[in-house]
Amino acid sequence: MKEFVYNVLSVLTDLGYIGVAIGLMIEIIPSEIVLAYGGYLVSLGKINFAGAVVAGTIGGVLAQLFLYWAGYYGGRPFLEKYGKYVFIHKKQIDMAEHWFHRYGPGVIFTARFIPVVRHAISIPAGIAKMPFWKFTAYTTLAILPWSIFFLYLGHQLGSNWKEINEIAKPYVQPAMIIALVLTGLYILYSIYRKKKSPHRPA
Repeated sequence: MKEFVYNVLSVLTDLGYIGVAIGLMIEIIPSEIVLAYGGYLVSLGKINFAGAVVAGTIGGVLAQLFLYWAGYYGGRPFLEKYGKYVFIHKKQIDMAEHWFHRYGPGVIFTARFIPVVRHAISIPAGIAKMPFWKFTAYTTLAILPWSIFFLYLGHQLGSNWKEINEIAKPYVQPAMIIALVLTGLYILYSIYRKKKSPHRPA
């Protein structure tokens, strides 16, 4: 598996920024590894950091838009049948739907930092016909710091970028906790807003 990953990344290297975007868009390799490798390329001077952030954000958002559109136009039956080809399985769809219906559209942002849910959360958003602009905004706001973080770590690690999972673990776990706290605050805010909203006359 490692050899496959390195071979794919070496091919993407020749494409520069486009390679970073494609690597995140097709989701064959986990995004943190692609971004760490992108940071490594920055350390070599093959691409610059700002361009890598833009490429990583665009690629990450497009990957989620494909899932959003699949949910929007194909619905759950389509994804249960064909999702396996993009590494999305029924268990992930079930969990993502549960999160989306329980916590509302705001979870599109916070769920990006939580394993299992983060790759599939776009699906129920599409099925529920969440407004495109709102979905894109929440997704971009989540993917941007994710891209910056792993590109930075990859840049700092240099040729040791392969150790990204071990190095990032102490940072990713607190991010998950913060994401859960933000989700809870969002729920409380939603409940408060509903209670404060005036009742419309029948």
